[in-house]
This record gives sequence, C-alpha cells and structure tokens, in this order.
Amino acid sequence: MSDAREGGCQCGHVRYRLEADPLALTICHCTECQRQSGSAFGMSLIVPAESVRMLSGVPKMFSRSAANGNKVDCYFCPDCGTRIYHDPESMNGTLNIKPGTLDDTSWLEPGFQVWTRSKQPWVVVPDGLRSFERQP
Repeated sequence: MSDAREGGCQCGHVRYRLEADPLALTICHCTECQRQSGSAFGMSLIVPAESVRMLSGVPKMFSRSAANGNKVDCYFCPDCGTRIYHDPESMNGTLNIKPGTLDDTSWLEPGFQVWTRSKQPWVVVPDGLRSFERQP
C-alpha cells in the first residue's frame, strides 16, 4: 500500500490506521448485516489483524453468534455507537473493518457478495460481481 489509510467513528473518539493492503472487500446480505447497518446490506473490508493500528479511543466490544454458529466479536465506539470492525472466530488473523468508517472511500471496489438468498428484492446485483447464496 502506497500510504496508510485512516478512519474512525462518527464522533471522532475512535481512530485507526490501516498499515497494509486489504485482502478483500465483500458485500453481505445476511439479516445480521442488514440489522447492524440499518440498511439493505453490510460491507466488510477484510484486513490482516496486525495491520490495524488504533490511534485514539478504545472500542467497546460485544459478542454474537454468526449464522454458522461461530463467535463474532463486534467493536464499536463507546460514545457514538459506530461499528468499527468485527473479529470473526472463523477468520483467524483477520479483521473485518466497516469500510464506511474510512476517511476516503473512493478507492473501494467490492470483490464479491455473500448471502444473496436473503438480499432485499429491490437490490440489483452488478453484472460480473461474484455472488454466493451463502457464506463460501
């Protein structure tokens, strides 16, 4: 990566820096991501865990079960509630940054989407985007 990318929560309390290239950007249409995002889908920027440097603030954490039964630790700003990242048990060594928290999102381009069987019927799937009815 040519330069570190930074991001944070809505109120500015929690700030972080990515110090390596992301591994993938995915769109997820599962009902948990719909609930978390308050929208039709969620997005996750998969990054090596060691590449995330917290610059300020300490995120609060809660755990939930994924559709496959694995544990997912979810981190968010304790002041404004913005979800910053997930730490899925099934993806050891990586974190799922919520890409909308990045200061600059203009470079983002999804590589695939999952859980399309639960997508909202009005969501149009872009041609050429790899799609999976469930988690691969």
